[in-house]
Amino acid sequence: VTPLTDRCYITLSQALAMCLGGAPAGPAGTGKTETVKDLGRMYGKYVVVFNCSDQLDFQAMAKIFKGLAQSGAWGCFDEFNRIELPVLSVVAQQIATVFLAMKQRRTAFEF
Repeated sequence: VTPLTDRCYITLSQALAMCLGGAPAGPAGTGKTETVKDLGRMYGKYVVVFNCSDQLDFQAMAKIFKGLAQSGAWGCFDEFNRIELPVLSVVAQQIATVFLAMKQRRTAFEF
């Protein structure tokens, strides 16, 4: 575990405690995805990695979020920046809805 990995663990853990997510950033091949998967393993969570592309639309993302919410798994979205801007706008609203439901400790919510 490097000092940067340790810092990432602490930052992401603090975000989780506040019912928020995280977005590790950096050059390709530096271990961002593996760090998230390792942290998920430490928390006893299954981490599903999605490789995003410009082909993803908001309906597909909604299905992914619904599956993650129902299973309690974490989602790791590689290449998130490849999603088209109009889709990202809707996805941001979907993510905000999920996080709000988590903060309110709801057992059900709708997009």
